[in-house]
Order: sequence, then structure tokens, then C-alpha cells
Amino acid sequence: MLVRAATTIAPMQTEIREYPFPEIPPDAGLLRIEAAGVCGSDWRSYRAEGPERIMGHENVGRVFRAGPLAERRWGLKEQDRVLLEEYLPCGHCGFCRSGEYRLCEQTESRLPGALRYGATPVSEAPGLWGGYSQFQYLHPNSVFHRLPDGVPAELAAMAIPLGNGFQWTWIEGGIGPGKSVLIQGPGQQGLACVAAAKAAGASLILISGLGSDEKRLKVAKALGADLTIDAEQESLEERVQSATGGRGVDLSIDAAGSEITIRNALRLTRRNGAVLFAAAPEFLPPDFSLRDLQARRLTLRPCRGHSYAAVETALEHIVSGRAPLYLMSTHRFKLAQTDLAIRSAGGEGAPGAIHVTVLPWI
Repeated sequence: MLVRAATTIAPMQTEIREYPFPEIPPDAGLLRIEAAGVCGSDWRSYRAEGPERIMGHENVGRVFRAGPLAERRWGLKEQDRVLLEEYLPCGHCGFCRSGEYRLCEQTESRLPGALRYGATPVSEAPGLWGGYSQFQYLHPNSVFHRLPDGVPAELAAMAIPLGNGFQWTWIEGGIGPGKSVLIQGPGQQGLACVAAAKAAGASLILISGLGSDEKRLKVAKALGADLTIDAEQESLEERVQSATGGRGVDLSIDAAGSEITIRNALRLTRRNGAVLFAAAPEFLPPDFSLRDLQARRLTLRPCRGHSYAAVETALEHIVSGRAPLYLMSTHRFKLAQTDLAIRSAGGEGAPGAIHVTVLPWI
């Protein structure tokens, strides 16, 4: 038996290859992929130099094979339906022991020898390290979330970016009743932050984008945004100050990552507020001042990834059906269309894409 997988062979190049069906040791397993979501980071990775690899790290499927040691360790059995996180933590460092396994060095794909779903090269046996494939290898240190049968796979695959939204907006940003938040950038991460802020009970949710983001801003409105702003046609500062009575927002999340958006975030956040940036500009604004941060008691910090609790919360939100998250799930592609799927997520393929999925069995 052979496994078909979309393999990234060079920047912006994918080909369908067949791999041997792997032997599964007692402490590992194999996942039959139902759907693999395309993350925004996949677009960056796809354009960069790297080893031959099977990408895809927002993966939903059923446990197809599980060794006896793996079943005991994971608390799972064959045919269980799961969502798989991208992290493969060591399990014994201080970060792992304290539940912050996303900070474990073993999960950092840029470090030599680290393993991570969607980034590990096919030269690392057994090669099936990504979700753009019919089957994916399950490493002993895999992190799972149980998934009910009735949830559409393409919606469940959004639990990773939605988990980021809950992590940044609620867990790290402290958003809740009486709090206001400005989100810049209505991509899948920005929209996830809107959904998370609404679920957390935020009193005021603002999101900004460009003229080309008109449809995404409408989705943001449906997900719970109180005010959507076209920053090319309106004064973002005037709209935010008007909406907050001149105080500024309690929390700014920069999901766009430019000098302009980080400057906006710093300027439009109230004293003693917080600015989180999910995307970092190459250079800071020329007028960036640590003294201003100190004077206004602003907290400035990066946000990246998600905790186990954030993904569990995201899955519960998806399963509940309380929010029209299906509006974010815009495109579905066959395995042979993986190149188009990634390009679409990057704005260079099918128009109107927000969150897209690869369905390897259709």
C-alpha cells in the first residue's frame, strides 16, 4: 500500500508523491487525514527555501493505527476522531512540565533537530510529517484533542487559528466584560480574535482593514465586531477615539504586521493598556519610543501560538455552533490542488479565501 502526499519540493512548487505505508512502532501511530487547514504561516513557508517536506499542521482525522504503548499514553484507540496540534514537545523540560510546551525548544522548527508537523523534512523517517497527505505519522509526543463525530472536518480544522485567537485575546490579552479591543488585519487570525473577543464578553470590538478587505470586514461584523473600519477610506484614529470616548482601547492586537499598524496600535491604546503583535514588521516605526511606553505604562509583547486550553476552548466554541464560523471556511481543495490551496490562502489563488482546507480523499 502506498500513501499519496503533496510534497513541497522547492519554493512555490508542490508535486504529488507516493510513499511506502510505514511500519508503526508500539509507541506511535498513524492518522487518516480528513481535512488539513492551510495556515497563514504556510504561505510564508511555501515561499521560502527549505527541505522537501509535507506541509499542513491544522489536521483533523481518525486514528488509523496506534501501538499498544501509544494507546495507553494517549488515552486513545483506533478509529477515535481527533484534532492534532502541530507541536511535538519533548515532554520533560520546564516549559513542558508547566504546560507551556509551545515554548519547548523541541517545537521550534528553526532549530536543528527539532520536529514539528508540517515542517519536518521527508528525509526524517518515516517522512509523513504533514497533513497534506492521505495519512500522517503520529509521533509518541503528539498532542491530541478529541473531536465529536458530528463536526464538519473543515470547521474542526479551524480550531488551531481560532485557538490562537482565544490565546491572544482572552488568555494573554485579558479581554472580557467592560473591556475594549482593536484588531488590525481581518485575515483568519484577526477574525479568530474577533470571534474570541465576542465569546469572552468584550464590551467593544473594533477591527480595521483595507479597501480590499470589504468581504472580510463583513464576516467580522457577523462574528461580533461592533465597528469595522476601512483604514484607507476613514481615519482609524478618529473612529477609535470616538468609539472609546477619547480614552483608547484596553487591548490592541496587530495581526497585520507593518510599521503603520504597530504605530497605530501604540497610539490608540489607552494608558496602562496592552499591545500584542502577532506579525512583526521588519523595522520598528522611526518614532518608536521606549520612553513613551514607560510614560504611558504600555505593555508591548509578541504573541505566537496557543496553549492546550486555548484549543480546547476553540473546539468547544466550534462544536457549540454559537457563532457563524462557517463564514470563515471559504474554500476546499483536493490533494492534487494543494499548490492552489496554499496560493489562495496567500491571496494569489482562488479569490475571497479566508480559511481553506485540503481534503485528501475527495
